[in-house]
Amino acid sequence: MSDAPAIDQPIGAGETAPPAPFQSQPFVPRRFLRNGHAQTIAGNFLPRASHLPASESHLVEVSPGGDTQIATQVLCVCHWQPAEVRSQRPAVILVHGLEGSSDSQYIVGNANKLWRAGASVIRMNMRNCGGTERLSPTLYHSGLSGDVDAVMRFFMERERLESIALVGYSMGGNLVLKLAGELGANAPRALRSVVGVSPAIDLGPSATALHRPENRLYERRFLRNLIKRFRRKVRFFPRAFDPNRATGIRSLREFDDRITALYSGFLSADDYYYRAAAARVVDHIAVPTLILHSLDDPFVTITPETRAAVQANPNITFLETEHGGHCAFLARPDSTNADDGYWAETTLLRFILAHA
Repeated sequence: MSDAPAIDQPIGAGETAPPAPFQSQPFVPRRFLRNGHAQTIAGNFLPRASHLPASESHLVEVSPGGDTQIATQVLCVCHWQPAEVRSQRPAVILVHGLEGSSDSQYIVGNANKLWRAGASVIRMNMRNCGGTERLSPTLYHSGLSGDVDAVMRFFMERERLESIALVGYSMGGNLVLKLAGELGANAPRALRSVVGVSPAIDLGPSATALHRPENRLYERRFLRNLIKRFRRKVRFFPRAFDPNRATGIRSLREFDDRITALYSGFLSADDYYYRAAAARVVDHIAVPTLILHSLDDPFVTITPETRAAVQANPNITFLETEHGGHCAFLARPDSTNADDGYWAETTLLRFILAHA
């Protein structure tokens, strides 16, 4: 086992996490969950218990308003370590995936592990997510890495944080990796590590994979929620959006072509997928970064070109497993080692502590 601090042992009030080299454990899928679809579905619906302390909510402005529109704010749900040690402890910003929120089960699961290990936790909602549609006159999309940057710098200054990590799942993984690539060698000194779990860094190929017959269940669910959210936006901002554009949409690519691209300044879905993809900038990442990806992920695809760029960057640790599905990685629990079987969460925790 890794010699990083035990994940169920909180750091004492006057202690800091000792430095330890990152050491991952092999991923062994749970019994009967060796199939990517089984992993994905089980990982999405298994209930998670939460023992987080009371939260503190902040609205963070990520885009200023102008003469014709209001400023854009995102909701962040924070769990802080004691004030006397807060600035020295690691703080982790968790970013959810498409149509998720700060209450997504993988966000809550990570938050509990990180809190027990002595980190402060910031559960960030993307624009319009977590019931915040009225706080932004715009839609959200996979290219808004600047929102994560604004949140990071807001709390870095407000709490005088000296150690920050960014963790993103799926779409959120693309956002944090894209930000790390855009910052390159100019990343703030406080940014110690970045983690992408099942990150959708090749957006176009992943949208194509999502539309395959075997993945239509996932695509229909995403589309249903995206269209519902778009219609809520129409109610809040009736002059900004045309509700008729959501009629007859049958694929994520069509939604992005007819709605995301139009209202977010892209020429088309293909233009959006190219410009918003972290794959274009992963070679510029200069902070310790962990990418977890499963070869049997049903729809997130990493192209050979992107894989080569990732593997050529010495700042990136790329762990690619045979099984694990999408954002699941459900392993066999080990009660003797206080391991609940959520391999990705345990692995990224060790990585963060090793670089905190």
